[in-house]
Amino acid sequence: MGSAFEDVPTTAVADLVGREQVMDIGIRPLWGAPHVAGPAYPVRCAPGDNLMLHAAIYRAEPGSVIVVESGDLNYALAGGNVCAVAQRRGVAAVVADGLIRDLGEVREARFPVFARGVIPIPGAKRGLGSLGEPARAGGVLVRGGDIVIADEEGVVVVPAARAQEVLAAARTRLAKEAEQLLDDWEQEHRARIDKALDEAGFTG
Repeated sequence: MGSAFEDVPTTAVADLVGREQVMDIGIRPLWGAPHVAGPAYPVRCAPGDNLMLHAAIYRAEPGSVIVVESGDLNYALAGGNVCAVAQRRGVAAVVADGLIRDLGEVREARFPVFARGVIPIPGAKRGLGSLGEPARAGGVLVRGGDIVIADEEGVVVVPAARAQEVLAAARTRLAKEAEQLLDDWEQEHRARIDKALDEAGFTG
């Protein structure tokens, strides 16, 4: 189902699912502006530890987006080799509420990573967390199979139960926008804004 969202931008989805399904602005693409979409494979790492993410790259299905909860901004969750193996195994992207390292290698490989930033020191590999169980990233609770869409605008999570509904609505909206001329949009927009101003009591 995730691949069906490959050409659907986050902006077309965010309006449909609401603010609570949009990760906060700290989760950003770490290079360029890749667009990715795929089913979530959630991971929870203990603070300062990356064991569960390193285990996840061997367990996530091809096409999936690994989403990581870490609660830590002092140590890297992954580096160039981990991302390279994830890419080789078909993982579509990593979305991490935390940090990575070896950004140059990740960028050169063109592996999509959305995270809070980079730091050169890795975490430990001793703490247990969870694999495939719900995890919270960027303020959004992500469950296995939810659809993750990420691009230069941010990261949006579509609950699995709503995927078909949201996809159909997004495609309808995109088709309408593609057919609408800017002059028509401006006319409709101005009428809507003038009405809103009037209803708010603006008299200027």
